[in-house]
Amino acid sequence: MFEVLVYLFENYFEADIRPDQNTLAKELSAAGFDQEDINGAFDWYSALEEMTGQAGESTHGHGLGFRVYTDPETKKISSESLSFLMFLEQAQVLNPFQRELVVDRAMALPQPEISIEEVRWIVLMALWNQGKAKDYLFVEDAVFGESHPTLH
Repeated sequence: MFEVLVYLFENYFEADIRPDQNTLAKELSAAGFDQEDINGAFDWYSALEEMTGQAGESTHGHGLGFRVYTDPETKKISSESLSFLMFLEQAQVLNPFQRELVVDRAMALPQPEISIEEVRWIVLMALWNQGKAKDYLFVEDAVFGESHPTLH
């Protein structure tokens, strides 16, 4: 299912192309994706959009509290990924609501473990959906890019 989400993001959402769900389903099926994965990806992304729409004022500001992850979360989401989320929150790229959105969407994926690469994609999709991907892309490029920026 995750591969369908990445394919949709790279080919449609990022370019702000929004064909209807039937057209998308046919194109994804023709591209070789399984119908169950296609439906799961549609449901996953719909939930992301719904949660983003419910955010309201909670997407502003950064909290002073800390997050304790549950056993199921620490078993499913890699420690590297959780550290990355903490880094993004400390860098004020993510606020607590956005962090929770990413954790929720990671936990909603069907695979038993979520890697750092998958979390990076989820963060990008979540922030892109909110129109806030620019800051994340800069930080991601600085952290994971081939060349590192010069600090003055």
